[in-house]
Amino acid sequence: MLAGCTVGPNYKAPTLAVPPTFAEPQSSVTGVAVDPARWWTAFGDATLTSLVERALKDSPDVAIAASRVRQARLQEMAAYAVGRPTVDAVGNVSHVEFSKNAGFSSLASLFSGGSGGGSSSGGGIALPGGGITTFAAGFDASWEIDLFGGGRRGVEGAIARTDAAIWSQRDAAVTLSAEVAQAYFALRQDQTQIAVVEEEVARQRRALEIAGNVAKVGLSPQIDVTRQRQSITSLEARIEPLRADARVRIHAIGILLGAEPESLSAELTAPPAGLAAIPVVPAGLPSDLLRRRPDIRAAERQLAASTADIGVAVADLYPKFRLTGMAEFLSTSLASLLSRDSVQATGTGGVSFPLLDWGRRKATVNIRKEDREQAYLRYKATVLGALRDVEDPLARIDAERRRNAALQRAVADAEAAARAVYAQYRTGFVAQNALIDAQITVLTAREQLVASDAQLRLDTVALFKAIGGGWDEPKAG
Repeated sequence: MLAGCTVGPNYKAPTLAVPPTFAEPQSSVTGVAVDPARWWTAFGDATLTSLVERALKDSPDVAIAASRVRQARLQEMAAYAVGRPTVDAVGNVSHVEFSKNAGFSSLASLFSGGSGGGSSSGGGIALPGGGITTFAAGFDASWEIDLFGGGRRGVEGAIARTDAAIWSQRDAAVTLSAEVAQAYFALRQDQTQIAVVEEEVARQRRALEIAGNVAKVGLSPQIDVTRQRQSITSLEARIEPLRADARVRIHAIGILLGAEPESLSAELTAPPAGLAAIPVVPAGLPSDLLRRRPDIRAAERQLAASTADIGVAVADLYPKFRLTGMAEFLSTSLASLLSRDSVQATGTGGVSFPLLDWGRRKATVNIRKEDREQAYLRYKATVLGALRDVEDPLARIDAERRRNAALQRAVADAEAAARAVYAQYRTGFVAQNALIDAQITVLTAREQLVASDAQLRLDTVALFKAIGGGWDEPKAG
Protein backbone atom coordinates (compact mmCIF):
# COMPACT_ATOMS: atom_id res chain seq x y z
CA MET A 1 0.00 0.00 0.00
CA LEU A 2 2.81 2.39 0.89
CA ALA A 3 4.62 1.65 -2.35
CA GLY A 4 1.45 2.48 -4.25
CA CYS A 5 1.36 5.89 -2.55
CA THR A 6 4.82 6.89 -3.78
CA VAL A 7 4.27 10.21 -5.52
CA GLY A 8 6.34 11.73 -8.31
CA PRO A 9 7.41 10.30 -11.70
CA ASN A 10 8.90 6.83 -11.96
CA TYR A 11 12.29 6.88 -13.68
CA LYS A 12 12.75 5.38 -17.11
CA ALA A 13 16.18 5.35 -18.71
CA PRO A 14 16.31 7.62 -21.77
CA THR A 15 16.71 6.18 -25.25
CA LEU A 16 18.72 8.18 -27.76
CA ALA A 17 19.11 7.13 -31.37
CA VAL A 18 22.75 6.75 -32.38
CA PRO A 19 24.17 5.90 -35.82
CA PRO A 20 24.64 2.18 -36.53
CA THR A 21 28.31 2.76 -37.41
CA PHE A 22 30.87 5.54 -37.27
CA ALA A 23 31.09 7.66 -40.39
CA GLU A 24 34.88 8.00 -40.42
CA PRO A 25 36.92 5.06 -41.75
CA GLN A 26 38.54 2.64 -39.35
CA SER A 27 41.73 0.77 -40.00
CA SER A 28 41.26 -2.49 -41.86
CA VAL A 29 44.54 -3.77 -40.42
CA THR A 30 43.99 -6.44 -37.80
CA GLY A 31 46.06 -5.65 -34.75
CA VAL A 32 46.78 -7.58 -31.60
CA ALA A 33 43.96 -7.91 -29.10
CA VAL A 34 43.75 -4.82 -26.91
CA ASP A 35 42.34 -4.82 -23.39
CA PRO A 36 40.39 -1.54 -23.15
CA ALA A 37 40.83 -1.50 -19.37
CA ARG A 38 44.64 -1.37 -19.78
CA TRP A 39 44.98 0.00 -23.30
CA TRP A 40 48.32 1.68 -22.59
CA THR A 41 50.03 -1.72 -22.50
CA ALA A 42 49.24 -2.07 -26.24
CA PHE A 43 52.01 0.46 -27.00
CA GLY A 44 54.61 -2.00 -25.73
CA ASP A 45 56.38 0.66 -23.64
CA ALA A 46 57.28 -0.47 -20.14
CA THR A 47 57.95 3.10 -19.00
CA LEU A 48 54.52 4.29 -20.15
CA THR A 49 52.83 1.33 -18.46
CA SER A 50 54.62 2.09 -15.20
CA LEU A 51 53.75 5.79 -15.33
CA VAL A 52 50.05 5.25 -16.01
CA GLU A 53 49.62 2.61 -13.33
CA ARG A 54 51.47 4.70 -10.76
CA ALA A 55 49.28 7.67 -11.63
CA LEU A 56 46.10 5.63 -11.19
CA LYS A 57 47.38 4.60 -7.77
CA ASP A 58 48.74 7.88 -6.44
CA SER A 59 47.09 10.77 -8.31
CA PRO A 60 45.21 13.30 -6.14
CA ASP A 61 42.49 13.54 -8.81
CA VAL A 62 41.69 9.84 -8.49
CA ALA A 63 41.83 10.10 -4.68
CA ILE A 64 39.35 12.99 -4.77
CA ALA A 65 36.99 10.96 -6.97
CA ALA A 66 37.25 8.01 -4.56
CA SER A 67 36.46 10.30 -1.64
CA ARG A 68 33.34 11.51 -3.45
CA VAL A 69 32.20 7.92 -3.82
CA ARG A 70 32.60 7.34 -0.09
CA GLN A 71 30.75 10.58 0.60
CA ALA A 72 27.88 9.55 -1.69
CA ARG A 73 27.57 6.23 0.11
CA LEU A 74 27.32 8.02 3.45
CA GLN A 75 24.60 10.26 2.01
CA GLU A 76 22.83 7.11 0.86
CA MET A 77 22.92 5.78 4.44
CA ALA A 78 21.46 9.07 5.67
CA ALA A 79 18.68 8.86 3.07
CA TYR A 80 17.71 5.39 4.25
CA ALA A 81 17.08 6.80 7.73
CA VAL A 82 14.41 9.23 6.48
CA GLY A 83 10.92 7.93 7.21
CA ARG A 84 12.06 5.38 9.77
CA PRO A 85 11.47 5.50 13.52
CA THR A 86 14.15 7.03 15.71
CA VAL A 87 14.75 6.05 19.32
CA ASP A 88 16.83 7.98 21.84
CA ALA A 89 17.90 7.04 25.34
CA VAL A 90 17.32 9.86 27.83
CA GLY A 91 18.32 10.45 31.37
CA ASN A 92 18.38 13.48 33.63
CA VAL A 93 18.53 14.70 37.19
CA SER A 94 16.69 17.91 38.08
CA HIS A 95 16.59 19.93 41.29
CA VAL A 96 14.25 22.79 42.11
CA GLU A 97 14.85 25.04 45.13
CA PHE A 98 11.65 26.80 46.17
CA SER A 99 11.59 30.33 47.47
CA LYS A 100 10.47 30.58 51.08
CA ASN A 101 9.09 34.05 50.50
CA ALA A 102 7.13 33.42 47.28
CA GLY A 103 4.19 31.52 48.73
CA PHE A 104 5.22 28.16 47.17
CA SER A 105 4.52 26.08 50.29
CA SER A 106 1.35 24.65 48.80
CA LEU A 107 3.23 23.71 45.61
CA ALA A 108 5.91 22.02 47.68
CA SER A 109 3.18 20.17 49.56
CA LEU A 110 1.74 19.03 46.24
CA PHE A 111 5.10 17.58 45.18
CA SER A 112 5.50 15.89 48.53
CA GLY A 113 2.14 14.17 48.00
CA GLY A 114 3.74 11.78 45.44
CA SER A 115 0.92 11.63 42.90
CA GLY A 116 3.36 10.27 40.25
CA GLY A 117 1.86 11.93 37.17
CA GLY A 118 4.40 13.44 34.74
CA SER A 119 7.84 14.86 34.95
CA SER A 120 6.42 18.02 36.51
CA SER A 121 4.38 16.12 39.13
CA GLY A 122 6.29 12.91 39.48
CA GLY A 123 6.18 12.01 43.15
CA GLY A 124 8.68 14.55 44.43
CA ILE A 125 9.37 15.10 48.13
CA ALA A 126 9.84 18.39 49.94
CA LEU A 127 13.41 18.79 51.08
CA PRO A 128 14.73 20.92 53.93
CA GLY A 129 14.98 24.40 52.53
CA GLY A 130 11.99 23.91 50.16
CA GLY A 131 13.70 21.94 47.34
CA ILE A 132 12.95 18.83 45.28
CA THR A 133 15.21 16.50 43.28
CA THR A 134 13.88 14.22 40.52
CA PHE A 135 15.66 11.38 38.69
CA ALA A 136 14.53 10.17 35.23
CA ALA A 137 15.76 7.51 32.78
CA GLY A 138 14.08 6.03 29.75
CA PHE A 139 13.52 6.16 26.00
CA ASP A 140 11.70 8.40 23.57
CA ALA A 141 10.76 7.52 20.00
CA SER A 142 9.41 9.39 17.01
CA TRP A 143 8.29 8.35 13.56
CA GLU A 144 7.24 10.48 10.62
CA ILE A 145 5.33 8.03 8.45
CA ASP A 146 6.53 8.07 4.85
CA LEU A 147 2.99 7.69 3.57
CA PHE A 148 3.52 9.44 0.23
CA GLY A 149 7.01 8.15 -0.54
CA GLY A 150 9.15 11.25 -0.12
CA GLY A 151 11.69 9.27 1.85
CA ARG A 152 11.65 6.42 -0.66
CA ARG A 153 12.25 8.87 -3.50
CA GLY A 154 15.10 10.32 -1.46
CA VAL A 155 16.65 6.86 -1.23
CA GLU A 156 16.28 6.41 -5.00
CA GLY A 157 18.05 9.70 -5.58
CA ALA A 158 20.85 8.87 -3.14
CA ILE A 159 21.45 5.47 -4.78
CA ALA A 160 21.56 7.10 -8.22
CA ARG A 161 24.04 9.71 -7.00
CA THR A 162 26.25 6.99 -5.54
CA ASP A 163 26.22 5.25 -8.92
CA ALA A 164 27.04 8.57 -10.61
CA ALA A 165 29.97 9.10 -8.24
CA ILE A 166 31.31 5.63 -9.06
CA TRP A 167 31.09 6.33 -12.79
CA SER A 168 32.71 9.74 -12.29
CA GLN A 169 35.55 7.99 -10.47
CA ARG A 170 36.01 5.72 -13.48
CA ASP A 171 35.86 8.72 -15.79
CA ALA A 172 38.62 10.35 -13.75
CA ALA A 173 40.75 7.24 -14.33
CA VAL A 174 40.04 7.38 -18.08
CA THR A 175 41.01 11.05 -18.26
CA LEU A 176 44.11 10.61 -16.12
CA SER A 177 45.51 7.66 -18.06
CA ALA A 178 45.04 9.57 -21.33
CA GLU A 179 46.69 12.71 -19.94
CA VAL A 180 49.71 10.73 -18.76
CA ALA A 181 50.08 9.00 -22.13
CA GLN A 182 49.69 12.25 -24.06
CA ALA A 183 52.28 14.04 -21.92
CA TYR A 184 54.61 11.06 -22.24
CA PHE A 185 54.41 10.90 -26.04
CA ALA A 186 54.80 14.68 -26.29
CA LEU A 187 57.97 14.32 -24.19
CA ARG A 188 59.29 11.57 -26.46
CA GLN A 189 58.56 13.77 -29.48
CA ASP A 190 60.68 16.57 -28.00
CA GLN A 191 63.49 14.16 -27.18
CA THR A 192 63.42 12.57 -30.63
CA GLN A 193 63.49 15.98 -32.29
CA ILE A 194 66.44 16.94 -30.10
CA ALA A 195 68.24 13.79 -31.25
CA VAL A 196 67.48 14.58 -34.91
CA VAL A 197 68.80 18.14 -34.62
CA GLU A 198 71.91 16.99 -32.71
CA GLU A 199 72.58 14.41 -35.40
CA GLU A 200 72.30 17.11 -38.05
CA VAL A 201 74.62 19.38 -36.06
CA ALA A 202 77.23 16.61 -36.00
CA ARG A 203 76.83 16.10 -39.74
CA GLN A 204 77.24 19.80 -40.43
CA ARG A 205 80.29 19.99 -38.17
CA ARG A 206 81.92 17.42 -40.42
CA ALA A 207 80.94 19.55 -43.42
CA LEU A 208 82.38 22.59 -41.64
CA GLU A 209 85.68 20.78 -41.21
CA ILE A 210 85.77 20.00 -44.92
CA ALA A 211 84.88 23.59 -45.80
CA GLY A 212 87.69 24.84 -43.59
CA ASN A 213 90.24 22.54 -45.21
CA VAL A 214 89.11 23.51 -48.70
CA ALA A 215 89.25 27.20 -47.83
CA LYS A 216 92.81 26.83 -46.46
CA VAL A 217 94.14 25.62 -49.81
CA GLY A 218 92.26 28.36 -51.63
CA LEU A 219 89.78 26.15 -53.44
CA SER A 220 86.73 27.87 -51.88
CA PRO A 221 86.07 31.28 -50.37
CA GLN A 222 86.13 31.85 -46.63
CA ILE A 223 82.47 32.81 -46.78
CA ASP A 224 81.65 29.11 -47.17
CA VAL A 225 83.12 28.46 -43.73
CA THR A 226 81.21 31.36 -42.21
CA ARG A 227 77.94 30.25 -43.83
CA GLN A 228 78.36 26.68 -42.56
CA ARG A 229 79.15 27.90 -39.07
CA GLN A 230 76.05 30.12 -39.10
CA SER A 231 73.91 27.13 -40.09
CA ILE A 232 75.28 25.14 -37.15
CA THR A 233 74.61 28.00 -34.75
CA SER A 234 71.00 28.20 -35.93
CA LEU A 235 70.57 24.50 -35.35
CA GLU A 236 72.00 24.71 -31.84
CA ALA A 237 69.55 27.53 -31.07
CA ARG A 238 66.65 25.30 -32.16
CA ILE A 239 67.62 22.70 -29.56
CA GLU A 240 67.21 24.88 -26.47
CA PRO A 241 63.42 25.45 -26.70
CA LEU A 242 62.98 21.71 -27.25
CA ARG A 243 64.99 20.97 -24.12
CA ALA A 244 62.92 23.45 -22.11
CA ASP A 245 59.70 21.93 -23.44
CA ALA A 246 60.94 18.46 -22.49
CA ARG A 247 61.55 19.65 -18.94
CA VAL A 248 58.02 21.06 -18.80
CA ARG A 249 56.62 17.70 -19.97
CA ILE A 250 58.54 15.89 -17.22
CA HIS A 251 57.15 18.31 -14.65
CA ALA A 252 53.61 17.75 -15.92
CA ILE A 253 53.94 13.97 -15.71
CA GLY A 254 55.27 14.25 -12.16
CA ILE A 255 52.24 16.27 -11.09
CA LEU A 256 49.88 13.78 -12.76
CA LEU A 257 51.52 11.05 -10.68
CA GLY A 258 50.96 13.04 -7.50
CA ALA A 259 54.68 13.71 -7.06
CA GLU A 260 56.99 16.73 -7.15
CA PRO A 261 57.65 18.21 -10.62
CA GLU A 262 61.31 17.19 -10.60
CA SER A 263 60.78 13.71 -9.18
CA LEU A 264 60.87 11.96 -12.58
CA SER A 265 63.85 13.80 -14.06
CA ALA A 266 66.32 10.94 -13.60
CA GLU A 267 63.81 8.43 -14.97
CA LEU A 268 62.67 10.34 -18.05
CA THR A 269 65.53 12.62 -19.11
CA ALA A 270 67.25 9.94 -21.19
CA PRO A 271 65.36 9.24 -24.43
CA PRO A 272 64.35 5.63 -25.17
CA ALA A 273 66.12 3.52 -27.76
CA GLY A 274 62.93 3.48 -29.81
CA LEU A 275 59.15 3.32 -29.62
CA ALA A 276 57.08 0.29 -30.48
CA ALA A 277 54.60 0.22 -33.32
CA ILE A 278 51.34 2.10 -32.89
CA PRO A 279 48.46 -0.25 -31.97
CA VAL A 280 45.23 -0.50 -33.91
CA VAL A 281 42.26 0.69 -31.85
CA PRO A 282 39.00 -1.30 -32.01
CA ALA A 283 36.57 1.63 -32.09
CA GLY A 284 33.54 -0.67 -32.07
CA LEU A 285 30.02 0.65 -32.62
CA PRO A 286 28.41 3.92 -31.51
CA SER A 287 25.96 1.96 -29.34
CA ASP A 288 28.92 0.60 -27.37
CA LEU A 289 29.63 4.10 -26.09
CA LEU A 290 26.38 4.16 -24.11
CA ARG A 291 27.66 1.22 -22.10
CA ARG A 292 31.39 1.87 -22.10
CA ARG A 293 31.80 5.62 -21.56
CA PRO A 294 31.86 6.45 -17.83
CA ASP A 295 30.82 10.06 -18.40
CA ILE A 296 27.67 8.90 -20.25
CA ARG A 297 26.84 6.47 -17.46
CA ALA A 298 27.40 9.18 -14.83
CA ALA A 299 25.14 11.61 -16.71
CA GLU A 300 22.39 8.97 -16.94
CA ARG A 301 22.59 8.34 -13.19
CA GLN A 302 22.39 12.08 -12.49
CA LEU A 303 19.22 12.14 -14.60
CA ALA A 304 17.79 9.34 -12.45
CA ALA A 305 18.65 11.27 -9.29
CA SER A 306 16.99 14.43 -10.62
CA THR A 307 13.85 12.44 -11.41
CA ALA A 308 13.72 11.11 -7.85
CA ASP A 309 14.13 14.64 -6.48
CA ILE A 310 10.80 15.55 -8.09
CA GLY A 311 9.08 12.90 -5.96
CA VAL A 312 10.70 14.27 -2.81
CA ALA A 313 9.36 17.74 -3.62
CA VAL A 314 5.87 16.45 -4.53
CA ALA A 315 5.62 14.57 -1.21
CA ASP A 316 5.93 17.91 0.59
CA LEU A 317 2.57 18.92 -0.92
CA TYR A 318 0.80 16.21 1.09
CA PRO A 319 0.03 15.85 4.81
CA LYS A 320 2.69 14.59 7.19
CA PHE A 321 1.83 12.11 9.94
CA ARG A 322 3.96 11.83 13.08
CA LEU A 323 3.92 9.48 16.04
CA THR A 324 5.91 10.19 19.19
CA GLY A 325 6.18 8.33 22.45
CA MET A 326 8.16 8.25 25.66
CA ALA A 327 8.65 5.57 28.30
CA GLU A 328 10.71 6.41 31.35
CA PHE A 329 11.36 5.71 34.99
CA LEU A 330 10.73 8.81 37.09
CA SER A 331 11.42 9.02 40.82
CA THR A 332 12.77 11.28 43.51
CA SER A 333 14.98 8.49 44.78
CA LEU A 334 17.62 6.50 42.98
CA ALA A 335 16.74 3.50 45.13
CA SER A 336 13.21 3.35 43.74
CA LEU A 337 13.97 4.63 40.22
CA LEU A 338 13.74 1.23 38.50
CA SER A 339 10.61 0.06 40.33
CA ARG A 340 7.31 -0.57 38.58
CA ASP A 341 5.65 2.36 40.35
CA SER A 342 8.21 4.71 38.73
CA VAL A 343 7.15 3.86 35.15
CA GLN A 344 5.70 6.77 33.19
CA ALA A 345 4.64 6.59 29.52
CA THR A 346 3.25 9.10 27.06
CA GLY A 347 2.26 8.85 23.41
CA THR A 348 1.02 11.35 20.83
CA GLY A 349 0.01 11.33 17.22
CA GLY A 350 -0.13 14.34 14.93
CA VAL A 351 -0.78 15.45 11.41
CA SER A 352 0.22 18.61 9.58
CA PHE A 353 -1.26 19.75 6.30
CA PRO A 354 0.19 22.56 4.17
CA LEU A 355 -2.38 25.31 3.81
CA LEU A 356 -0.60 28.54 2.91
CA ASP A 357 3.02 28.86 1.86
CA TRP A 358 2.55 31.37 -0.99
CA GLY A 359 3.41 28.80 -3.66
CA ARG A 360 6.80 27.82 -2.23
CA ARG A 361 6.26 24.05 -2.36
CA LYS A 362 4.79 24.09 -5.87
CA ALA A 363 7.65 26.28 -7.03
CA THR A 364 10.09 23.75 -5.56
CA VAL A 365 8.40 20.97 -7.56
CA ASN A 366 8.76 22.99 -10.76
CA ILE A 367 12.40 23.76 -9.92
CA ARG A 368 13.06 20.03 -9.59
CA LYS A 369 11.36 19.44 -12.95
CA GLU A 370 13.67 21.99 -14.55
CA ASP A 371 16.61 20.27 -12.87
CA ARG A 372 15.52 17.02 -14.51
CA GLU A 373 15.19 18.72 -17.90
CA GLN A 374 18.70 20.13 -17.56
CA ALA A 375 20.03 16.71 -16.52
CA TYR A 376 18.44 15.16 -19.63
CA LEU A 377 19.98 17.80 -21.87
CA ARG A 378 23.39 17.24 -20.23
CA TYR A 379 22.99 13.52 -20.87
CA LYS A 380 22.10 14.15 -24.51
CA ALA A 381 25.03 16.55 -24.92
CA THR A 382 27.37 14.00 -23.35
CA VAL A 383 26.24 11.31 -25.81
CA LEU A 384 26.64 13.62 -28.80
CA GLY A 385 30.03 14.76 -27.54
CA ALA A 386 31.11 11.14 -27.16
CA LEU A 387 30.21 10.41 -30.78
CA ARG A 388 32.30 13.37 -31.89
CA ASP A 389 35.14 12.32 -29.58
CA VAL A 390 35.39 9.09 -31.59
CA GLU A 391 34.78 10.49 -35.07
CA ASP A 392 37.44 13.21 -34.75
CA PRO A 393 40.45 10.99 -33.93
CA LEU A 394 39.29 8.43 -36.50
CA ALA A 395 39.43 11.17 -39.15
CA ARG A 396 42.80 12.44 -37.94
CA ILE A 397 44.34 8.97 -37.74
CA ASP A 398 43.21 8.10 -41.26
CA ALA A 399 44.67 11.32 -42.70
CA GLU A 400 47.84 11.17 -40.58
CA ARG A 401 48.63 7.62 -41.67
CA ARG A 402 48.63 8.71 -45.31
CA ARG A 403 50.69 11.79 -44.45
CA ASN A 404 53.13 9.68 -42.45
CA ALA A 405 53.69 7.33 -45.38
CA ALA A 406 54.35 10.31 -47.67
CA LEU A 407 56.78 11.80 -45.13
CA GLN A 408 58.72 8.54 -44.94
CA ARG A 409 59.18 8.69 -48.71
CA ALA A 410 60.13 12.38 -48.46
CA VAL A 411 62.80 11.63 -45.87
CA ALA A 412 64.26 8.84 -47.99
CA ASP A 413 64.35 11.08 -51.08
CA ALA A 414 65.85 14.04 -49.16
CA GLU A 415 68.60 11.88 -47.66
CA ALA A 416 69.44 10.39 -51.05
CA ALA A 417 69.59 13.85 -52.60
CA ALA A 418 71.74 15.15 -49.72
CA ARG A 419 74.22 12.30 -50.14
CA ALA A 420 74.54 13.08 -53.84
CA VAL A 421 75.02 16.81 -53.19
CA TYR A 422 77.59 16.05 -50.50
CA ALA A 423 79.58 13.88 -52.88
CA GLN A 424 79.47 16.60 -55.54
CA TYR A 425 80.46 19.23 -53.00
CA ARG A 426 83.55 17.27 -51.93
CA THR A 427 84.69 17.13 -55.55
CA GLY A 428 83.88 20.80 -56.16
CA PHE A 429 81.05 20.31 -58.62
CA VAL A 430 78.44 22.21 -56.54
CA ALA A 431 78.62 25.27 -54.33
CA GLN A 432 78.42 25.10 -50.60
CA ASN A 433 74.97 26.78 -50.68
CA ALA A 434 73.54 23.70 -52.38
CA LEU A 435 74.91 21.47 -49.62
CA ILE A 436 73.39 23.58 -46.84
CA ASP A 437 70.05 23.66 -48.66
CA ALA A 438 70.12 19.87 -48.97
CA GLN A 439 70.96 19.51 -45.28
CA ILE A 440 68.10 21.78 -44.27
CA THR A 441 65.71 19.83 -46.48
CA VAL A 442 66.69 16.58 -44.77
CA LEU A 443 66.32 18.09 -41.33
CA THR A 444 62.90 19.53 -42.14
CA ALA A 445 61.65 16.24 -43.56
CA ARG A 446 62.91 14.27 -40.54
CA GLU A 447 61.37 16.72 -38.06
CA GLN A 448 58.05 16.49 -39.86
CA LEU A 449 58.20 12.70 -39.74
CA VAL A 450 58.95 12.77 -35.99
CA ALA A 451 56.00 15.10 -35.44
CA SER A 452 53.76 12.86 -37.54
CA ASP A 453 54.78 9.75 -35.58
CA ALA A 454 53.98 11.57 -32.33
CA GLN A 455 50.68 12.85 -33.67
CA LEU A 456 49.62 9.32 -34.60
CA ARG A 457 50.33 8.21 -31.06
CA LEU A 458 48.48 11.18 -29.58
CA ASP A 459 45.47 10.57 -31.83
CA THR A 460 45.51 6.89 -30.89
CA VAL A 461 45.48 7.83 -27.19
CA ALA A 462 42.58 10.22 -27.87
CA LEU A 463 40.67 7.38 -29.54
CA PHE A 464 41.29 5.02 -26.62
CA LYS A 465 39.98 7.72 -24.30
CA ALA A 466 36.99 8.40 -26.58
CA ILE A 467 35.80 4.81 -26.47
CA GLY A 468 36.00 4.85 -22.68
CA GLY A 469 39.15 2.82 -22.15
CA GLY A 470 40.97 2.88 -18.84
CA TRP A 471 38.60 1.27 -16.34
CA ASP A 472 37.24 -2.17 -15.60
CA GLU A 473 34.50 -3.67 -13.46
CA PRO A 474 35.84 -4.73 -10.05
CA LYS A 475 36.10 -8.50 -9.73
CA ALA A 476 33.66 -10.11 -7.33
CA GLY A 477 35.10 -11.55 -4.16
